[in-house]
Amino acid sequence: MITDGRVALDGKPVETPATILTSLRGVTVDGAPVEAPAPARLFLYHKPSGLLVTERDPAGRRTIYDQLPKDLPRLVPVGRLDLNTEGLLLLTTDGELKRQLELPSTGVERAYRARAYGQVSQAQLEELIEGVEIEGVRYGSINANLERRTGANVWVEMILTEGKNREVRRVLEFLGLKVSRLIRTRYGPFLLGDLKPGEIGEVRQHDVIGFRRDPTKGPSPERVDATRKAPAPRAAPAPVAAPARRGRPAAAPAVATERPKRPPRKQPSRPGDAEAPRATSKRTERPTGTITARPARPKRSRRPGDARPSRPKS
Repeated sequence: MITDGRVALDGKPVETPATILTSLRGVTVDGAPVEAPAPARLFLYHKPSGLLVTERDPAGRRTIYDQLPKDLPRLVPVGRLDLNTEGLLLLTTDGELKRQLELPSTGVERAYRARAYGQVSQAQLEELIEGVEIEGVRYGSINANLERRTGANVWVEMILTEGKNREVRRVLEFLGLKVSRLIRTRYGPFLLGDLKPGEIGEVRQHDVIGFRRDPTKGPSPERVDATRKAPAPRAAPAPVAAPARRGRPAAAPAVATERPKRPPRKQPSRPGDAEAPRATSKRTERPTGTITARPARPKRSRRPGDARPSRPKS
């Protein structure tokens, strides 16, 4: 395109590809300005065992692209995971970010959990901190710890920064162990979290920017939650109007409203009025411990000749 004179800078055709640009301002192709690149996007994918990390396989074996959702942008994997290795796989839309994540000089850590058959001691694993050479291949420092033993199997956690081809398996085989399961749980500050096999989530943009500023920063719990897509909140159901009767319009749905509280009424005060004393009950309380006698009723005198009326006998 440059040889054909289609690329120009500030209206002048660019003569050589060895042109240093500080920005895309003034760069045009066929007279149209070049748009700024879209922000880099980063996805976390829980790769299941039995999938190849490649776009297509001549032998017809299944790949990760056969399982990924079809509505995603074009993604490139960061590093590789073997056919039988599962766990965290980073996918990005930006080649520069991919390179930054993969370079050993960046110092980005990768964490694995391996289940292996055989016997190994913590002292043997601690010797890997100095690195090891296997069949002429030098492997850098590895932080390995014995998690637990389950019968004849052991679980080993390994943290490394190089990520060479089949590095974890070869180092453990060098120690006399046979790996039966290998899971990558972390890549830099990005954790597998609770992603299930086959699930994918996108990292928030400010976390991607934070990583590019400081690639060696450790993981934080916020980045785990950021990989999950929270479900949208359900909207409250709309009120349903009652069915209209014949000849009458449908009634509008009732809406509950809260009535405002009325302020207490105040009696109008007259100038000079003082506060009236409270009315007291007419009934007076008697002091306790005293007995009062009722006055005797005067006897009713009978007149001579008055006789009591006789009651009828039943």
